[in-house]
Amino acid sequence: MGVMTTGDKIRRTWPWILGGLAIAIVVMLIPTYLHSQRVAPDTNMILNKLTPEEERVIVHKGTEAPFTGKYDNFYQTGTYVCKQCGAPLFKSHDKFDAGCGWPSFDDAIPGAVIRTPDPDGQRVEITCAKCGAHLGHVFTGEGFTPKDTRYCVNSISMNFIPVAKKVTTETAYFAGGCFWGVEYFLKKAPGVVSARVGYMGGTLKNPTYEEVSDHGTGHAETVEVDFDPTRTTYEDVAKLFFDIHDPTELNRQGPDVGDQYRSAIFYTSDAQKQTAEKLIGILKAKGLKVVTQVVPAGHFWVAETYHQDYYQRTGGEPYCHVYTDRFSDQSQKTPAR
Repeated sequence: MGVMTTGDKIRRTWPWILGGLAIAIVVMLIPTYLHSQRVAPDTNMILNKLTPEEERVIVHKGTEAPFTGKYDNFYQTGTYVCKQCGAPLFKSHDKFDAGCGWPSFDDAIPGAVIRTPDPDGQRVEITCAKCGAHLGHVFTGEGFTPKDTRYCVNSISMNFIPVAKKVTTETAYFAGGCFWGVEYFLKKAPGVVSARVGYMGGTLKNPTYEEVSDHGTGHAETVEVDFDPTRTTYEDVAKLFFDIHDPTELNRQGPDVGDQYRSAIFYTSDAQKQTAEKLIGILKAKGLKVVTQVVPAGHFWVAETYHQDYYQRTGGEPYCHVYTDRFSDQSQKTPAR
């Protein structure tokens, strides 16, 4: 073997030097990475990023000034969750005004909050059971509520999630030819929440499409419309119904012929009946010989799945329904066809 020169020694040891430097760099970067990602100790839980003030309270167990928190004088319906991890902590129905300047609750969501006595034994700290975030303190024996408990919480330690508002809808039923086209237009109307096709006005229970098409059931192809009365009105929806089909055609609509294609409004209240009759009166005053029936709604039999959202699923467009403005002053006084 030859004698190893100094250059040989450097070339052989250089990879080890580079490897050591890489390891050192990684070790130095790990704390920075963990801090930026807000990883909870011992759980690998990814936490929400906090502002310096939020970190002072939530991580370093500080206290926000009384009467300054956003949830002190705040009484909307919903759930208070941990600012750091999002875990549900308190329900709004357990919140009360203790006059202390911080949000107060007489109960917590079961298992959501941990109680730990302060080192000085004077107070009991409350923390998020999921991530350990500092919330505030809990007190008993003050007599504020029958539960005799006050969770005194920093607003900055929480976020609030309001209860979703329930939409009260009104239902209407319209028949005007093939229900594919009627659904296509009505479902797009502002304020309409949903629409589905089916059968109404006949005698046979739970009819099939084939039975209705054989003209022996008395049913009409009908569209059930649910709409939000805070965003639209029954009159607006009914006007659109008259605008998208020809109300002067008897037992047909375009190329579709049969009593199942008749024009009809099935009303669910006297108000709907009055509105439908008023609109028909307007159209008749314009010279249209309207044949639309206005009859009480019966049972709505939902049509087969393959009929629902037909044009949306197939990408087609109605073949016998077109929009025609029948109610403006400029609209024609004769049928649009």
